[in-house]
Amino acid sequence: MDWKLLATTFATIFVAELGDKTQLACILTAADSRNPWVVFAGASLALVATSLLGVIFAQFICNFVSPDIIKKVAAVAFVIMGVLIYFDKL
Repeated sequence: MDWKLLATTFATIFVAELGDKTQLACILTAADSRNPWVVFAGASLALVATSLLGVIFAQFICNFVSPDIIKKVAAVAFVIMGVLIYFDKL
């Protein structure tokens, strides 16, 4: 197992998910339902499922497109989203 890749992936996703809409939805759902462990299980399964879809999509798309191009497209997309958010257009 590549422990460095595991740690890097964990740290990246952990930091990216802190304070986002998903975490806020979990907080509100857990507070409303008064059943935090069920909310935790549902949220965990949802994150695993979306991560699986992302990995499967990446595996498929990398057969046709270079990972370097994917990184550059993702970087441009994040910049565009940042600019749109900055100007309240998103």
